[in-house]
Amino acid sequence: MDDSLRHSDDEGLANLAIDPDVLAKELAAELLGDPLDEIDLDGFDSDAINAARECELGLDWLKKGHEERLQGLRVFCEYRDPRALPLLIPLLQEPCPVERMSAVYALGRNPCPRAVEILLKLLLTDSNAYVRKATAWSLGNYSDPSVLKPLIHVLQNDVAAVRLWASGSLAEAGGISSSNAAAAAIQLLISLQIDSEPVVRSNCIWSLGRLYDQLEESRREEIADAFVKVLLNDGEPSVRYEARVALEQLGNLTIQKRIKSLMEEGLWA
Repeated sequence: MDDSLRHSDDEGLANLAIDPDVLAKELAAELLGDPLDEIDLDGFDSDAINAARECELGLDWLKKGHEERLQGLRVFCEYRDPRALPLLIPLLQEPCPVERMSAVYALGRNPCPRAVEILLKLLLTDSNAYVRKATAWSLGNYSDPSVLKPLIHVLQNDVAAVRLWASGSLAEAGGISSSNAAAAAIQLLISLQIDSEPVVRSNCIWSLGRLYDQLEESRREEIADAFVKVLLNDGEPSVRYEARVALEQLGNLTIQKRIKSLMEEGLWA
């Protein structure tokens, strides 16, 4: 998957909807119109003076009522400020799913080791798919080795939107060490073969490509073979395209020869 899907769209976290009534309707739809689909981490205003002013306001808002907290959460979905961390962590346990979801996003933008345990609990047990999806994304910004197995679990078991972001975050969690990379690659290969959603399969390909250089040769060969099988057999054109791009980026002469042979045999155009 290309980075535009991993970091999504061109509106930015600054455009997260904060109207509670609007978000309540969206949350009722569970998987429609999630603000996570509007993230663009490269699109934020870099003006230092404006950032400082916004952060000061945000810190003040986080100490007030529900409406003000939503405004403050919006600020820290956009800006990084360590002073916000003690105020953000308690909001992960708010009964309002809008606040929990927004706090999760903010703690993805502002990673805090003290938040990992609570985020993992939300990922595995929160009843709201928006919150779980946000958590699957946010955990990709944490280098704690404990995030690996929970991300694998939700990739195996959760709804498609959560599986999508879990598969992307596994590229980050797997990148911590060679053993993590191997564990992540095993599940990504399985999901690539069995997941019913094309976007999840595409994201598995993207993540496997990210982990490829950290893996042992035998696992690399398995990944390359899996990509070729996808290229030849997957029923979704977008997934086949992702496999083609990934194969071309592996830089493996044997694979390049195999692709050339497939083209010559008319098995791949």
